[in-house]
Amino acid sequence: MVNPVSGFYKKTKEQKIKWLSANYLADDSQSITILKKYWNSDEALQKLHDDFIENTISNYYLPLGVAPNFLINDNLYTIPMVIEESSVVAAASNAAKFWLNKGGFKAQVLSTIKNGQVHFNFFGNVTDLETYFAEIKPTLISSIDAIQKNMKKRGGGLLDIEFINITDTLEGYFQLHCTFETGDAMGANFINSCLEVIASTFKNEAQSFQPFKISEAYPEIVMSILSNYVPDCLVRAEVSCPVSKLNVEGMDGAIFANKIVRAVAIAKATPRRAVTHNKGIMNGIDAVVLATGNDFRAVEAGVHAYASKDGNYTSLTHAKVEKGIFKFWIELPLAIGTVGGLTNLHPLVKFAFSLLQKPNAKQLMEIIAVTGLAQNFAALKSLVTVGIQKGHMKMHLMNILNGLNASEIEKTEAVEYFKKHPVSHSAVVNFVTNKRT
Repeated sequence: MVNPVSGFYKKTKEQKIKWLSANYLADDSQSITILKKYWNSDEALQKLHDDFIENTISNYYLPLGVAPNFLINDNLYTIPMVIEESSVVAAASNAAKFWLNKGGFKAQVLSTIKNGQVHFNFFGNVTDLETYFAEIKPTLISSIDAIQKNMKKRGGGLLDIEFINITDTLEGYFQLHCTFETGDAMGANFINSCLEVIASTFKNEAQSFQPFKISEAYPEIVMSILSNYVPDCLVRAEVSCPVSKLNVEGMDGAIFANKIVRAVAIAKATPRRAVTHNKGIMNGIDAVVLATGNDFRAVEAGVHAYASKDGNYTSLTHAKVEKGIFKFWIELPLAIGTVGGLTNLHPLVKFAFSLLQKPNAKQLMEIIAVTGLAQNFAALKSLVTVGIQKGHMKMHLMNILNGLNASEIEKTEAVEYFKKHPVSHSAVVNFVTNKRT
């Protein structure tokens, strides 16, 4: 039986691993060897990684790949992508190459407003509360002057504070809805710091508001936190060309274009398809978000919420054919940053920004949106022509071979053989087995 441990975070990395070994990994020296094998030999670099999170015991590697030939707003990019799924980088690269001589991708940021809320309860006279907010609003704004001084110098800061009554949904529930511009920073820490000061000021000043004293009903702060749902921080990316230029896999361009339009319509019509459709989009988006040191969980949450903004979960992409022109586009919320957090610390994040020619936050939003659109186009192209498994399993072949500890000669022969034969796990096992007998 394992006993609880106290002060685990105070232990050295060696001590943490020793405790894990004694309590969970008995007779498993291989696990300890693997953990240490992934330590970086550069002690300073390893210390940097150790300090990113608490209770670090090793590094967990994911591949960093690049997708070249992305023509975005007439500039050519090679895009860094961090992901474990075998076919994602290949699909993005193929889509980039497909659109390279068709005008490339166009992208634009539509808005960059982020938001957060002070959530509070109030069970007194709502008119008194509305009057109090109107009187206190200038004080709430000035209360964060010190916090937002530097942000204002960079063109950001608090935009507005709005009083919202949500008692029709939850009894006694109100919000102070605050909107912000944060420039090239994602701004989470800045927004949360502002919200907490606004909440404290709102609560403290309420103690001297006469109507509250008479009724003995005061606002009660529940919490203050930014929102990862940012429907006013939007970016749009698109591609378009005459259908005559869309001939693929022996399929007429007009037929192919209509198949893509129909596939998107299906994703709009049913959540079961929309979820997988959008997951493919996020394959590309998450990979770039990770490579650039941004918060992919926040992006995922906000994007999927946006897909449900009209009451039904639906496709994030859109497609149409009009007057012989095929048009394919995406519009989605992205709250990301190019300064702060890991963007200033992780050496490979610094590399990613150098590779992207040091984009500002708006440019990075455009690049990320384009990658998601490209990923979706590549998936739909496969689905409506040869099927998704042909390309996916070809890319997955190497993972299967590595799992079988195939030699380099076996890998070379297998790659050649499966150029003309369907790939499946059992087929690869049989091929390797036969080679070894």
